[in-house]
Amino acid sequence: MTSHYRNTISIVSLLCCLYITSASARSSIRQYTDDFNTNLQQENGAGPNPNVGEVNYVDKLQEISSRDYKVSASNAVKGLRDRPPSSYTLKMESFNTLLKSNYAERYESRPFAVGGYNWTLVVYPNGNKKDSGSEYLSLYVAIDNSTLVAAHQEVLADLRFYIFNNNERKYFTIQDTTVWRFNVFKTMWGFSQVLPVDTFKDPKNGYLYDGDHCEFGVDVIIPSIAENSELFSATEKFYNPTFTWTIRGFSTLLKDMYSSDVFTIGGRSWNIQVYPNGRGEGEGKFLSMFLKLNGEEKLRPYEKVYVRAKLRVLNQSKLNNVQNQLDSWFSRAVPSWGFRKLISFDDLRDSSKGFLVNDMLMVQVEMEAVSSTKYFP
Repeated sequence: MTSHYRNTISIVSLLCCLYITSASARSSIRQYTDDFNTNLQQENGAGPNPNVGEVNYVDKLQEISSRDYKVSASNAVKGLRDRPPSSYTLKMESFNTLLKSNYAERYESRPFAVGGYNWTLVVYPNGNKKDSGSEYLSLYVAIDNSTLVAAHQEVLADLRFYIFNNNERKYFTIQDTTVWRFNVFKTMWGFSQVLPVDTFKDPKNGYLYDGDHCEFGVDVIIPSIAENSELFSATEKFYNPTFTWTIRGFSTLLKDMYSSDVFTIGGRSWNIQVYPNGRGEGEGKFLSMFLKLNGEEKLRPYEKVYVRAKLRVLNQSKLNNVQNQLDSWFSRAVPSWGFRKLISFDDLRDSSKGFLVNDMLMVQVEMEAVSSTKYFP
């Protein structure tokens, strides 16, 4: 019993010695590693970690944020404009200070609100090297994730970036023809190669002026889905595209204008109007003929109906008809179109030409196209 007790004490003592030795070794190894890293950092001249103590935007702003290296020149539109930015403006009076810094690789504006979301304008004075922007000025816009309602939410936005040119007194602008898609996985978009840094820094070019001043800006436009719309269509095939009106006793007509019965083609009601003694510049010398949208057709004030048709005086001797092509928009304000000089009285009254037979005149309209527009809602 005594021997067993002594053996147990010996085993416990041995384990304690092993634990103390192991802890001491780990402490020595950890201390050696820390000292080695400290010495290595000092030897390499490394400065403080620029990421320490930064806000939530840091991780998001380090992503590739142009078109994943696929921004083609054809998609980017550049130009000069008079109007200043409408969403946010960033003016700097010490831009060269940032250009000379090894660690201040970007400047982030305060958040600004557009469309119910918070945004930040981000400027890389020496270019975003993670986005192929070395030796270029890079401009981006970042969305604040906390303003996204749901993790799967996607915000579509059009972006237009501005740089003021003091020489032109205008703004250099760059934008993409494609909408940008923001979400929790893609929180920053923009252009990594806006202007070469050398071009921007040269005072002769007007972007850096009054020593060290410059101005940037951005328009963030969130397009909304249209609530109102319309659908335009045109019919070119009709069951019966023609309407013929026979006028008897033509020589006895005394009124200025005569109107045919109502006929329907292309879903609309129409009348033919004939002026036996002519109208306007055709008066006394020509027969005038018009196609009129019937008064029962209730068009909206802004609604128009496109019509392509032929207006004819039929030749009753089976010779050539006289016709003119109509190609016009009908509306509430202009409900009729036609021709004041469709056929001369000399030809019309010449019995040998076959237009007026037994004091009977035959006119016709042939519809070739009639439009309709549906409005929603």
